[in-house]
Amino acid sequence: MRALLAILFLLACGQAAAQSSVVRPGELGLTVTVENSGQTPFVREMVLIRIRGMYRRHITLEKLEQPDLDGFSWAQLGPDSWTRGVVAGRPVKIFERRMALYPTRPGRLDIGPFVHHLTLTDEDNGWFAHDVRSEPVAIEVDPAPADAGWWFPVLSLQISDNWSNPATQLEEGQGVLRVIRVDALGAMPDMIPPMPELSSPSALIFPHPEKRLVEQTPFGPLTRAFWRWTIRPTNGTSAIVEPLRVPFYDTRNRVARVAEISAQRIAYADRAIPEPEPAAVADLPGLAAGLAAAAAFLGGLAVAARGRRFELRTRLARVRALDPLAWRMRRAARQGDAAGVRRAAAAMLRRDAAQSPPRKLGDLAAIDRHIFGPEGAGTDLKSLADAFLRRR
Repeated sequence: MRALLAILFLLACGQAAAQSSVVRPGELGLTVTVENSGQTPFVREMVLIRIRGMYRRHITLEKLEQPDLDGFSWAQLGPDSWTRGVVAGRPVKIFERRMALYPTRPGRLDIGPFVHHLTLTDEDNGWFAHDVRSEPVAIEVDPAPADAGWWFPVLSLQISDNWSNPATQLEEGQGVLRVIRVDALGAMPDMIPPMPELSSPSALIFPHPEKRLVEQTPFGPLTRAFWRWTIRPTNGTSAIVEPLRVPFYDTRNRVARVAEISAQRIAYADRAIPEPEPAAVADLPGLAAGLAAAAAFLGGLAVAARGRRFELRTRLARVRALDPLAWRMRRAARQGDAAGVRRAAAAMLRRDAAQSPPRKLGDLAAIDRHIFGPEGAGTDLKSLADAFLRRR
């Protein structure tokens, strides 16, 4: 019984001392630590700091005031945390805030004192204000390399290349959506390079607006960027999209690197060329059909006289009045069927690959812009079809 009373007396004395209006040394402390202090950071490189308070007093209210942080941009990594612990055998309350700082200029930069405004209690359970200050911290910052181009320092970088459907198995006239996702740990959204411009000698590429999102993690800001394009071959068969390169600086290993995605092939799936529609020839007027037949006959005699081989189907196809694909294209244009015009044009290019002038690819590209481009609504489909057919 006497031992229990002694313990209660000591606890009461300790509680009374803890509620004193006099703050004793060692009861309250606030420190700022640079976590990656073993290396000299570059401009725009992430610098992690930890603000830590250790308190052995009852705290009624609290508010942390941070300095101006001149020469830095910054982000707080999640909410403040309060935990209980034991230091040197005595219970303490532990306060923590973690921040990512980004130097905006080289040289010596000072992190001023943080001030923790606390409200404590005295012997009579009255409240009184008390401030705890951290010591200022100075860091040296190196300038970004002069030859770095777009300076992109990150703790880690991951890039993934995704396609909406198999890029080499497209349906005729179909496009494919390409999405490149960039995950940059230790970078803010404005630090990621602008969306690159894809290039291809034989494809139409339509860029979409990029998206950037940021998530605060214990290791620093994680920024995700999404770059998107719609891509279509313009030659009716396949196209090659040039490689894509993203230079960056690996701050963990202190070395410049390049993330590269190799050249990509997109293509239409193999399919037989559709046979001409028999009705297309039957619809010709009698006079036109007779003149066309005569021209084809005389042409055949001339070729035979020179001893050259002659394919009747190919020669007839080069006479526009008898070309079933040309009739199909005109009929689709009259009906406003842009996809039908495009299918007929692609079939003609495949059939006449050896005789088609290169400028016909430009006419096909104009048809593609009518279908997929933003200005397509104002384009005359009949004019596009006539321009394609006039090109010899």
